[in-house]
Amino acid sequence: MIATVHMNMSSVLGRNKRATLPICLFAASLGMFVMAFVAPAPALDAPRANAKAESQTLPIFKDPRAALRAGLESYHSGDAATSVAALRYAAESGEPLAQWKLGRMYADGDGVIRDDAKAYEYFSQIVDHYADDEPDPRERSMAASAFVAVGVYLREGVPSAKIKPDLDRAFDLFRYAATYFRNADAQYNLARMYLEGAGVKKNVRQGVNWLELAARKGHPQAQAMLGRLIFTGEAGGEPERARGLMYLTLARDAAGGPPDQWIVELHAKALSAASEADRKAAVTMLEGYLRERN
Repeated sequence: MIATVHMNMSSVLGRNKRATLPICLFAASLGMFVMAFVAPAPALDAPRANAKAESQTLPIFKDPRAALRAGLESYHSGDAATSVAALRYAAESGEPLAQWKLGRMYADGDGVIRDDAKAYEYFSQIVDHYADDEPDPRERSMAASAFVAVGVYLREGVPSAKIKPDLDRAFDLFRYAATYFRNADAQYNLARMYLEGAGVKKNVRQGVNWLELAARKGHPQAQAMLGRLIFTGEAGGEPERARGLMYLTLARDAAGGPPDQWIVELHAKALSAASEADRKAAVTMLEGYLRERN
């Protein structure tokens, strides 16, 4: 089925492409490419950053790969201005990793002034590229994160960057990355669309199925949402408070920083509503779950 989805993706993306706007988990060296990717989230503000990166004179490089290597080396050494110039040269020559790195830098305001339009453009270039080409195994995570990033932009829309919401295409991008790349972020976002009925007919059972796949990969947000649905019985059937509390506990322990405060609050609410027997059963389930994973 996954192969079929991949074969059909070119037509899906071709049918849904929009005019590209002018120019959102951890980066590594060129040899390792990308070790992990954070769930992309569009940057909506624009604090002051290193503006020199925008006006750096473009140096001459031997080839795009040399520019990519120079850009990554400059980035890791803290020289954002040189990094952007080199990465831009490589990106314009079709190096996907350079496009991804620039997309993340502009989305996060990392060494440059935040610019969602530029981030969206660079991520979109990767999506367009892998609509037709099979990614190298080392590039799969990077490609998947770009699909998710564009999907998030299109689901939410960013008026300041002139990015209009397009729920249909966002759904297609999440579904492709969730099935072909088996990406946990994509599975979580796809589950949300099914649960909310956004871009697709509301289907709680489908949403829960996708949440379970992402939760098994250790995705904290998926674990928290799945735990709440199971705890309250909204996942279907009778409430399973111990099992729901187990997932919420996993999510709380993995939560990081203010953006995940909602996870902490969900866990606290469920813990308060649970009986002593529910809590003990949840601990037993959690111990068994962790033993199986280890």
